[in-house]
Amino acid sequence: MLSGRGLFQEIIDDDDAFRLFCSIAASGEAQGGWENGRIAALVPESMRALAPRIARHGADEDKHGRIFNALLRKRGLEPVPVPPESDYTMLLEARGIGLAHEKLRRDEPLTEEDIVVYLSHSRVTEQRAADQMDMLVKYFGDHPELGKAIRMICNDESNHLAYCHEELLGLVADGHGRTIHRVLRESALTEIRVHRDVSLSVMSRMGRLLRWPRAKSAALASGIHGMYAYERFGGWHRMIGLTMPERRGALDGPPVPAPAL
Repeated sequence: MLSGRGLFQEIIDDDDAFRLFCSIAASGEAQGGWENGRIAALVPESMRALAPRIARHGADEDKHGRIFNALLRKRGLEPVPVPPESDYTMLLEARGIGLAHEKLRRDEPLTEEDIVVYLSHSRVTEQRAADQMDMLVKYFGDHPELGKAIRMICNDESNHLAYCHEELLGLVADGHGRTIHRVLRESALTEIRVHRDVSLSVMSRMGRLLRWPRAKSAALASGIHGMYAYERFGGWHRMIGLTMPERRGALDGPPVPAPAL
């Protein structure tokens, strides 16, 4: 019987599979760090109060990228290039999720609508990140090699999600509700497709690295398609709701340093 714990244990135990997993994670986090850093620098004057929190978000993402690279170095491994079809962040951008990199490379202030769209996109993608880290902590929170790292990243992702909820609720109160709800819906429906495609790509590569039997790979692909069907039918709604979080001001203050690994 297949289980999430068993699959991740296989990946962790194999250097080639672990290297691919950490390389994909590090690349995505570093990309998120760059994007948030640029957005913080380009926040319009009318929303400058948000800039320190956006910068903190970016600093956390940079830190996560460094943590995954540190886990590789600890095993004496080097990162590998991320296959384009497995690059979650770039595939999202290609489908209109996140502010265009061309816009972020310019030294021109963003608009208020840009920030509303950015936070709405982040609400969706941070839900995915928080869910995945919760799962990893459940399985490997006490792991001697990974435990400290994934517990810290999980806490950060929960903070990021709380921050998105709080800021978006404030923007709804300021009259941006229609735009926020439209972008949340569009983002969630796009994200679940990208997540399905990336999951199929990553599991296919893992299957080749770990020499999984064809039946096992087929069962995993079937499970991924089944999860997409559930999310498409209605599961995506969990990614668009807005509730005031228990963690208020989650990104106020400086980022927490990475743990010694």
